[in-house]
Amino acid sequence: MAKQKKSPRPKAETPKGFRDYFGAEVTHRTEMLGKIAAVYHRYGFDALESSGVETVQALGKFLPDVDRPNEGVFAWQEDADSDKPGDWLALRYDLTAPLARVYAQHQNDLPKPYRRFAMGPVWRNEKPGPGRFRQFYQCDADTVGASSVAADAEICAMLADCLEEVGIDRGDYIVRVNNRKVLNGVMEVAGLSGVDKEAERGIVLRAIDKLDRLGVDGVRALLGEGRKDESGDFTKGAGLNDAQADVVMGFMQAKRDSGAQTVERLRALVADSTVGIEGVDELELIADLMSAAGYGPDRIEIDPSVVRGLGYYTGPVFEAELTFEIKDEKGRTRNFGSVAGGGRYDDLVKRFTGQEVPATGVSIGVDRLLAALDAKGRLDKTADGPVVVTVMDKARMADYQAMVAELRQAGIRAEVYLGNPKNFGNQLKYADKRGSPVAVIEGGDEHEKGVIQIKDLILGAQMAEGASLEEYKELPSQYEVPRDQLVVKVREILDSQN
Repeated sequence: MAKQKKSPRPKAETPKGFRDYFGAEVTHRTEMLGKIAAVYHRYGFDALESSGVETVQALGKFLPDVDRPNEGVFAWQEDADSDKPGDWLALRYDLTAPLARVYAQHQNDLPKPYRRFAMGPVWRNEKPGPGRFRQFYQCDADTVGASSVAADAEICAMLADCLEEVGIDRGDYIVRVNNRKVLNGVMEVAGLSGVDKEAERGIVLRAIDKLDRLGVDGVRALLGEGRKDESGDFTKGAGLNDAQADVVMGFMQAKRDSGAQTVERLRALVADSTVGIEGVDELELIADLMSAAGYGPDRIEIDPSVVRGLGYYTGPVFEAELTFEIKDEKGRTRNFGSVAGGGRYDDLVKRFTGQEVPATGVSIGVDRLLAALDAKGRLDKTADGPVVVTVMDKARMADYQAMVAELRQAGIRAEVYLGNPKNFGNQLKYADKRGSPVAVIEGGDEHEKGVIQIKDLILGAQMAEGASLEEYKELPSQYEVPRDQLVVKVREILDSQN
């Protein structure tokens, strides 16, 4: 009888493009989500938790084609091997497409306008790279059913409040606002309207979006015949003539010292376009509403260079950029960049209902924000560990459990050491690895006298690093107290550490 082959052991590694999160990382994200949710709630938005799986039809723009059902999304077909295969399903790509489906499905039961916020992971089947993962968190807020530009202005104000709530200082960020209608007007004036000019418009949009990276000359080249980069690779341009390129460049360089001056310049550029003028009027109204609410140009500004990539934006678009400098992986100095964006998308729900439903919203990149706070040195890399009650006598485990119960009932994070208690040094090593602030010790002698030893592990570690003998005597790190003073003394030590 042939010897049966053993199944190979699975590799203990995360799939490419994914990662695991531990302790402090999870805690920081949870705290950030809570702070953002509090701002959303304060603005009157209700929470929504939609399914993590949608039909690929519901994902709309990201619908896989027949030959490549996994393009851009993680998708599978129900009963794929049966005579009657079912629907194609996919992990959600973002939180906006599910909102459109939810609103269309439950619109008779929802208030109008419907204001919701949603938080959770999304999945994208795209090539991963440094800091770019296939699963990440988004934190969205949207208003569906409000055509007023006041809804867009409110989203911008809320975005600014969220950034400050999580710890981004005023002066370290700017919310930049533009309007796709103005951009459409510029395209019209430049002779780029119409279906036959769709390819050229796409190149122009991408060129505008690269202004910060390529500069004026680089963008100008992409508007014309094309551009060769430092490596010699050539990128084909939009093929605009000089007059057309002048119109687009004039739009990109329309930003002035004040919002009013920027609006005036944009109005002159799109004077021959009805849709362009409509967009300028909306920008002017947003600026007025923001000013009235106390959000000046130091927080929210009109900036014609903002171009959101998604094709469904139909009106105002906005982007939150962090303006402080960091070092990249190659040691080069650069601005941190965008951490949130959004805009108006009046056509998305129409796919389900056949009727236009106005909508506007924002999506905050939680992982990007956490990375920003880390770059500013505002994240504690170590989680607050539990108080560890050590075990000196296994026969008295009930006594130790009683201690830890008292601490927990007082709201103090605590645990009993559950490993092998034979080596006491290993118990303290465990507490150190957990980042524990305090260890509680009660041996047989302490038990008979009705006392316990409480060790300040933080102070002890600091003293071990270089305290003199005199300092050691003046600042003892271990205290003997009556058993009934357990909670009082532990709390006193924890307060002194904070």
